Amino acid sequence: MGGVSEVFRAGLLAGQTAIVTGGGTNLGRQAAGELLACGADVVIAGRREEVLADACSVLASDRVSWVSGDIREPADAARIVEAAIERHGRLDLLVNNAGGQYFVPAESIAAKGWRAVMRLNVEGTMTMCGAARDALAGGGGGAVVNVTVSPHHGMPAMAHTGAARAAVEALTSELAASWGPDGISVIAAAIGRFDTESLRKYPEVVWRGAARSVPLQRLGTMQEFAWLVGMLASPLGRTLSGTTVTLDGAADNWWGAWPPAAITDAGSVPTEARRPT
Repeated sequence: MGGVSEVFRAGLLAGQTAIVTGGGTNLGRQAAGELLACGADVVIAGRREEVLADACSVLASDRVSWVSGDIREPADAARIVEAAIERHGRLDLLVNNAGGQYFVPAESIAAKGWRAVMRLNVEGTMTMCGAARDALAGGGGGAVVNVTVSPHHGMPAMAHTGAARAAVEALTSELAASWGPDGISVIAAAIGRFDTESLRKYPEVVWRGAARSVPLQRLGTMQEFAWLVGMLASPLGRTLSGTTVTLDGAADNWWGAWPPAAITDAGSVPTEARRPT
């Protein structure tokens, strides 16, 4: 990974520092690679040290490093930001990519599972934003990209994350208005169905059906997501503060009966087995 960007000019983000949470795998790692290709220094963050170290090996750049931490914990969030400042002297971009959910019909969501999804996706995003604010403002301004999800008209079998990501989009609008005078742009990137290792962990009927349900008739590629992050990190991206930019192959235009035939298996919705906590 890394090298030269396929769509952005060389050195577009030279001299800038970015933090990418959830940067050890899938979309986060791909976004980190694109930011590196645009010239930025990148710190990837996550909870698993071995995953982060492996990601840095794959990214293969002397401008990328990692720091482990739990974005839900204020002390860890502060330490992630402090690491970026200590290593590079500044912070220009925060990509709040870390998040998670599990596949389950709405009526089967347990209170514990609901709280876990909300704490990670909403509280974790808020905690990282709060930790990064002073560093972004102190450097003359910067940008926050909050990764959310599409479609916006509902998420069959993932109602908990649909609600959580909608809250993050509302938070994005509020922070953009409040932080604008300090030169900080806050943008939401609502993404659709991408071909990731995480998606492939679901039953085959789900990810094949997901591709058929997209009007573009295919899953998005991780590189396309990375290009979106690169664009939002650019000067053009700063003009989109307070908005939600959607990259989903027109999935927001899709409507249909529940449960969608594309994701059912013998008439029922597959439920993802949860790991014990």
